[in-house]
Amino acid sequence: MRTAFIGTSSLTLSTAETLLEAGHEVIIIERDRDRIETLADQLDAGFIHGDGTAPDVLSDAEPENTDVLFCLLESDQTNILASLIGRSLGFKRVVPRVNNPQFQRICTELGLEDSVMPNRAVASHLMGLLSGEKSLELSSLIRGDAAVFDFIAGDADAGPIEALALPDRCRIICLYRDETFLLPEGVSEVQAGDAVILIAHQDNIDRLRQRWPAETEERP
Repeated sequence: MRTAFIGTSSLTLSTAETLLEAGHEVIIIERDRDRIETLADQLDAGFIHGDGTAPDVLSDAEPENTDVLFCLLESDQTNILASLIGRSLGFKRVVPRVNNPQFQRICTELGLEDSVMPNRAVASHLMGLLSGEKSLELSSLIRGDAAVFDFIAGDADAGPIEALALPDRCRIICLYRDETFLLPEGVSEVQAGDAVILIAHQDNIDRLRQRWPAETEERP
């Protein structure tokens, strides 16, 4: 399967890594050339430099040969616009990320039936953790060798988010601070007491459990 992504959000990178590990071809469209150079050393993916909402740039991703176009940027409006342009260019399937329920309704009206709301899925999972239940929404997103792991940050974990020094093939999905849902892009530091939700390759779960014992993880 050949998939294309617009932007390099944490959700994009986590999904791209999972697809690459499963042997799929991945193309990432990114407007920041320095970002591309950094990621090219980490991901065995193809990269296109440019604005993912520009028709000429999207055409470079070869819509006729691509199975899915994922639009997973932080802006709902940009994701919807890119999806509509991608659909007009002939991508077989377009998947926009939306966070605001109002835009979810707009996606339905525009025929973007594959829109996803990862924030709501993760929030439902966190509610399930509090009640001792598993979230079907999140379980449906985690496949293959991927797993979800969560831990409560201690004093030793407090500090810049990058200082956690997580293993390869392991990324933060979100944080939960004082009952507030936070995406990693909007958080510069981890605070003691934060609930940190990770997506990781199954091979890393034992290492994570050793570092943060007595925590829970969900396997598909």
